[in-house]
Amino acid sequence: MSTPTTQSAPHLIRGKMISPFKAVLKASLISASLSFGVGAATVETGPSADIAPTAPPITRSKGLLPLEDLRTFTKVYDHIRRGYVKEVDDSKLLEYAIKGILSELDPHSSYLDASSFDDLQMHTTGEFGGLGMEVGMEDGFIKVVSPIDDTPADKAGIEAGDVILKLDDKPVKGMSLSEAINEMRGPKGSSINITVGRDGKDGPIDLVLTRDTIKVKSVRSRVIEEDFAYIRIAQFQLSTGEDMVNSVQNLLDDNPGIKGLVLDLRNNPGGVLQASVGVVDAFLEEGLIVYTEGRAPNSQVRFSASEGDISNGLPLVVLINDGSASASEIVAGALQDHKRAVIMGTDSFGKGSVQTVIPISDERAIKLTTALYFTPSGRSIQAKGIEPDILVERARVTALRPRSRVTEADLSGHLDNVKGEKESKSADRIAQQEKESKAIFNRDNQLFEALTLLKGLHIFAQRPTMKKQSTLAQATQLEPETNVDDGDLTQ
Repeated sequence: MSTPTTQSAPHLIRGKMISPFKAVLKASLISASLSFGVGAATVETGPSADIAPTAPPITRSKGLLPLEDLRTFTKVYDHIRRGYVKEVDDSKLLEYAIKGILSELDPHSSYLDASSFDDLQMHTTGEFGGLGMEVGMEDGFIKVVSPIDDTPADKAGIEAGDVILKLDDKPVKGMSLSEAINEMRGPKGSSINITVGRDGKDGPIDLVLTRDTIKVKSVRSRVIEEDFAYIRIAQFQLSTGEDMVNSVQNLLDDNPGIKGLVLDLRNNPGGVLQASVGVVDAFLEEGLIVYTEGRAPNSQVRFSASEGDISNGLPLVVLINDGSASASEIVAGALQDHKRAVIMGTDSFGKGSVQTVIPISDERAIKLTTALYFTPSGRSIQAKGIEPDILVERARVTALRPRSRVTEADLSGHLDNVKGEKESKSADRIAQQEKESKAIFNRDNQLFEALTLLKGLHIFAQRPTMKKQSTLAQATQLEPETNVDDGDLTQ
């Protein structure tokens, strides 16, 4: 499945594309071997050789492409060029060959034509046209990695894991990923019918989406329940790290009584590697954040935190799910390894590779997997994901309607509260619970659990104060009176 990926910043490589493919083919018929280096390819010609089927076998050397394989390729190329039902020019066949090579490497390496290259650049800046969902290829179908917040896909109810079966009654089976994406694009205001399959549903779901210009705001923040900050990162763009720092700083300046933070990375498909480093750095005083390992010398990179925690050590809970991929997993993994945050939710997607965008002309580039990344403790997330510290499945929680039991406040002649606190009658409790049924835990149980944990951590942090009060009571040698609890009178 091809998903939006974590990538390093594009290399500024502007070499000439090796376009005269026929010359390469001619050289291969003489005798050729290709030796590949970083960012370059050279052709070494040798003495003339016969290409008859009885030619002696070629000894395979590491890093060299055998002549026999080149012969096979040229034969296939020639058959397609001369015998395919429709004439296809050489440049188009060469482009197909490049696409084929990259698509067979792994699900995240790909060839970017002019349109795809522009789309990638727009994704990193946060503005592009379409429906607003990250998609990938799986078993010939287009699968939704995650819908983007506040987009047509999100508003229509598209969910992570949905499989797109049809686009305007055209079966998706057999389409390439780029073809399907092109079908989903269109002018703002135009509509498209999408049929999706979803686990747990008996049949396909038909949806009508209206295309729009997608402007993704990567960071959103607000204060919830008065004392806690909520930060949502939808995807990692070039400016995400800086945007998050500014958002958190503004919240803390306006609300100095903040007791804890929730960082929501659910359904965040990833993005720019450096942006994830910036987010982690904001909460760590020091230490390794992530490191990468690859074959090329420039793929061995380590990122470490600089001094300063913008939250001054406030308790932090990070929410993840199976739509949290790549850069999201870097953040969750680093904060988990440093014991700086409690990770809550479900297992993440498991994309532990880094893609580098390498321009090969002014309008084309390749996105190539060049490294694997590892958390500070050396964990590889590839095909495994981040396991949360506390597993919380997404569910709809409904409060049980309380029985109309009599409380002390309902009893005739009961004593008033000596502190003048408001009394709690059974009718008041029922009304309060009905009000709470519309609260956070009914809309988002995972966020509710994160807030509950933060409240518990805050209460636990008050223990030194309680200890001082206990010491004071012992010093004054107060002897407690013997209390009698009536208990349940209906025995």
